[in-house]
Amino acid sequence: MTASSQTQLSQSKQPRCGWCLGDPLYESYHDNEWGVPCFDDHTLFEFLVLESAQAGLSWITILKKRENYRQAFANFDAEKIAKFDQNKVDQLLDNPGIIRNKLKIQSTISNAQQYLAVQQQHGSFANYLWAFVDGKPIENKWTNLSEVPVFTPLAETISKDMKKKGFKFFGKTICYAYMQAIGMVNDHLASCFKHSSCFRYNSCFK
Repeated sequence: MTASSQTQLSQSKQPRCGWCLGDPLYESYHDNEWGVPCFDDHTLFEFLVLESAQAGLSWITILKKRENYRQAFANFDAEKIAKFDQNKVDQLLDNPGIIRNKLKIQSTISNAQQYLAVQQQHGSFANYLWAFVDGKPIENKWTNLSEVPVFTPLAETISKDMKKKGFKFFGKTICYAYMQAIGMVNDHLASCFKHSSCFRYNSCFK
């Protein structure tokens, strides 16, 4: 058995948050991305696109289409997406690999434009976003999935501010899911093997 397969086997036996169990793709996302603080603008924009596409759908549905989105939306290059025209919208509406919702596709284009405007105003999108938590991730210690909120007052505040800037498909529930994904909050259950590693990572901000 290789070192890599031993690591995968070891991780598979680790206690995880219940929402990801049973799907290798979901578990990999949970183990490697979800809840880890992200300050990279390109990745922040990628999750903005994906979380907005999720509205009204399950996250696993979007996760399974992630690579299709990467190909359809110029590798999540905001400058290129911001210039998409009606012909491109029509092409995307014919793409079975993504969610073919005209309003969501159009909002991805307008969100790219607003994202670039925020970058220009604040120096980076990360600067804007992380200022809401003074640059420090929020550390939670939930013991049960039922304790994890679907949104918080802070998520509502961020959502309202982004809506004022012109962002669409980014309500308070989607905003909180976004905050969880990019590690603005550590919502791994206390029993999850990722909680402690995220906590150690987060402690360097305090």
